[in-house]
Parts: sequence; C-alpha cells; structure tokens
Amino acid sequence: MADKELFKVRSKFVEKVSKSMISQLLDDLLEDRVLNDGEVESVLEDNPTKAEKARCLIDTVRKKGIRASQKLIDHIKTRDETMHSELFPDSQDQPDAAPPTQRTWSNRLIPVSDSERTKKMNDPDIYKVSEKSLKSRVALLITNRNFADEDLTRRGAEKDEENMLSLLRSLQYEVVKHNDLTAKEIEGALRQFITHPKLKETDSVFVVIMSHGKRGLVLGVDHRQDKPDEFPVDKIYKYLGPQKCSALMDKPKVIIIQACRGALEGAAIVSDSAKPSVVSDEASHRPPSPKGGIVEDSIRYVHKEKDCISLLSSTPDTVSYRREDLGSFLIQYIVEVFNTYSHQDDIDELFRKVMQRFEDFPDDTKRQMPTKDRCTLTRRFYLFPGH
Repeated sequence: MADKELFKVRSKFVEKVSKSMISQLLDDLLEDRVLNDGEVESVLEDNPTKAEKARCLIDTVRKKGIRASQKLIDHIKTRDETMHSELFPDSQDQPDAAPPTQRTWSNRLIPVSDSERTKKMNDPDIYKVSEKSLKSRVALLITNRNFADEDLTRRGAEKDEENMLSLLRSLQYEVVKHNDLTAKEIEGALRQFITHPKLKETDSVFVVIMSHGKRGLVLGVDHRQDKPDEFPVDKIYKYLGPQKCSALMDKPKVIIIQACRGALEGAAIVSDSAKPSVVSDEASHRPPSPKGGIVEDSIRYVHKEKDCISLLSSTPDTVSYRREDLGSFLIQYIVEVFNTYSHQDDIDELFRKVMQRFEDFPDDTKRQMPTKDRCTLTRRFYLFPGH
C-alpha cells in the first residue's frame, strides 16, 4: 500500500529532499488536484524549516489515502530518480509501467484528423455533421450558484461555468447562458431556447444545468425547506422532443445535469456475502399491440423521446461532490475526457470514460458515480473538434 510505503520512508524523505524539490512536488500535486491551494500554502507558510515542510507534505498526502500517496511516489521518481531508488529500492525490480488508471489528460481539445473525419463522415451509422451544421451549433448553459437561502450557496460553481463555457465554445457551440434561475425561470429559458433560429441548421444541442437537486428535480434559487422551488428534469425531454421542437427531430440532444439526486452517501462497505436483489418488469404498463389500419399520408408517428443521451452527476438518491476552488468533479472530468478523447470517440464512449474516471476518486472515504440516463441515440454522435 502506497500510504504505508510513505510512512516507512518518512524520516529518510525528510532528510534527503531539498527545499526546491518540495516546491516542485507541491506544484505537481496541485496540478493533479491531490492538494488544493490552501493545503499548498499551508505546507510552505506554516512550516519555517525545510524538515517541517517535508514532514507536513508527506503526512498531508499520506492521510489522503493510497491513490494520493502513489501519485506522490510517482512524482518523486519523475523529479529525482536517484532519490526514488534510495527511498523505494524494492520498486526497482517492478516493470516501469503506469497504473491502469493513470493517464495524461490534455488541457485543450485535440483536433480530429482530416482522414479520420472523412472516414466517419461517410459512415451511415453516425449522425450527420456538416460544415454548415458545425457553424450552427447551439447550447444552453444554466448555472445556479447564489440561492435565497445563503446556506445553499454553491461555491465553486463559477469554476464549473467557466469550464463548461470554454469547452462548449471550443466545440463550436454558441452558448446561451443563464445564471441563478428559479424553477419557473429554468422552464422559461428552455421554452425560449427551443425557438433559437440556429436549431434548424444545427447537428446537435447541449443542455447543461448545474444546481442543487433531488431525485428527478433541479432546485431553483428560491428554494427553501418550507417553500420548495423545484424544476422536474422530465420537462427537459418534453421541451426538446418533436412535439415542442420539431427542429431538433433526429438530432442528438446531449443533457448534462450537475446536481445531487438525493442526500445519501455513495460509498458502501461491501463483503462477499452481499446478495443481489431481484426485480421484475411491470407488464401491466406495456402498450397494447397495434392494430392494422389506414391513415392519411400526411400523418407520421415519431417517438416523443428519441436521439437523447444524458449524463447525471450521481446515482439515484446519492450526493455529488465539488471543490470550492476547482468546481465539481463531474465537470472537471468531462473537460479532461472531452479534451483528450473527443477527436476519436463518440459521445456515448466519452461519457463511459467520464464514469471510469470516477474510479480514481481523490478521497478514499467518498464515492460518486455518474449515470448515463435515458439514452435513445440510434447512431454514433461525434463532435469533430478542431473543424
């Protein structure tokens, strides 16, 4: 276990590490989001001697668990391989390979190559994207940070807004942005959005809503315990559906909701004796079999909720997490994954990679797992960044 390895070499690390290397390691861990700005400042400013800084650094990281400890060990090797071999001699016999969950994340979109774009454009199994549709992309972004009840203020939400705004714009979406809306105003923003003139030519839309929430609900900024202000998530699909917005028929509609879906923790202690529960489908809700008949040629039936894919920030009834300095983990990880893989992967695979990213959650005592929901995409949707 990496945290135990750090404890064993604590004294030797304090003796050998230099002041400049401490600063370098702090920069590495800040970039990895293992430490935040306050923790870095605490190591540097609250400890007058080099030895005290070193002890504070190694103890702070060690207490964050195995993954954080392993990252520090890896950075020691990168910065000073000689010191690493002295501290961890047994590791020199192991293959020099990165852990499966460790990846290098791009801080900007990687553009799709011309050859790959042409190949995908000619594939009948993908949603069509053209030069014209790329220039007509439009997205709706709603961020609720400041609530009437100040205890509900979502510190860090401004970073989420900044990150999503940058990502969507770099993917060529014109972003219709709203802040601090009530439930009624959220519905009004959706109603206005589906009249946007670009929807006729766009190949897709994103709808991103970031707020507090409950299962099936997003909270408006006037929400109070004794006076709920709640917007039903179901309404998003109704507004984007063919009955209210025919311009989006047969076009991908990507919905991202950063909001808790309940108050329960996502972590659980498991054992080999856990038994799966058994559930059954409710047959009584199945529609009757269609009967033959002749209808007018002008009438065409379409599914009221097709070509959608949603990513919700947590599983039902559980909370989602954010950092006040960097924003929510969901939005951080979406940006990382989209920047690194959207030049090659379709939206469904991108969302899977975001979910996989949560297997390396930075706090060993907390767990969060986003959920792909109500996916009705019938083809693959590629974002084609860089064109």
